Amino acid sequence: MIICRPMNTADIPAGIQLCRANRWNQLPRDLQICLQLSPDDCRVAVSEEKIVGSVTTIRYQHAFSWIGMLLVDPSFQRQGIGMQLLQEALHILRNEASVKLDATPAGRGVYLKMDFKDELRLSRMQSTVRPSILRTTKARPIQEHELHKTASFDQNIFGASRKSLLEWAHKGAPHLAFLVDEGAEVTGYCLGRKGFSFTQIGPVIANDLAIAQDLVSAALGNCTGQPVILDIPHHHPQWQSWLTSIGFSEQRPFVRMCRGNNTSHGIPEKQFAILGPELG
Repeated sequence: MIICRPMNTADIPAGIQLCRANRWNQLPRDLQICLQLSPDDCRVAVSEEKIVGSVTTIRYQHAFSWIGMLLVDPSFQRQGIGMQLLQEALHILRNEASVKLDATPAGRGVYLKMDFKDELRLSRMQSTVRPSILRTTKARPIQEHELHKTASFDQNIFGASRKSLLEWAHKGAPHLAFLVDEGAEVTGYCLGRKGFSFTQIGPVIANDLAIAQDLVSAALGNCTGQPVILDIPHHHPQWQSWLTSIGFSEQRPFVRMCRGNNTSHGIPEKQFAILGPELG
């Protein structure tokens, strides 16, 4: 019998074991921030005291909510546990007007049956950074005191405030945090985080393609010789072409999906990379 119960900090090691078993990139601090943001609204599936699945939920104020970290132990898959966890998450978010997630192609069919609809396509782009691709950019490191104005710039484009998440990302990897500004006005920024198999750059939020290129180039300058990923929406064909030209290739596709009213779009064309499928 599978029982779903609230996730707590003592469950983080088991959650990370699920990540390793499924070849996901998360580290313990990724689960810690999910619990920090939603201490009562993340779940684990338990079989005879063994944690065999997980799901997290986040509410981005009244704009939209998010489902992530939907994982099942490979030896317990095809037993309906994933659906049980998804239903738990949807029950938790039952009063939210909009529920979003990033689905793999394999999972998309399940979500369609649960009244989710496609919103946009994404690709996970991967490369090992070579010194030959590095160039001078106008991006500069983000200082801690600048996170407030960075978050204000981000809010309009993302569609909701996520200041605490941006502070968390900056604290974990300040060497991947870069800003482009004109006077006192932010025109773009990027953050990043360490992972088990890859360093991830994202979000990348910028007013135009050239600024996004400068930001990513600056971050890549601190990743020489490392495997790096970016999760990019398909808004700009030139963006993916540029990443391909510097050595990136598509590792796998995703589909962003939404259930309910989808009125909080932000400004999608200024979102060049997301924070991650588990966070949006």
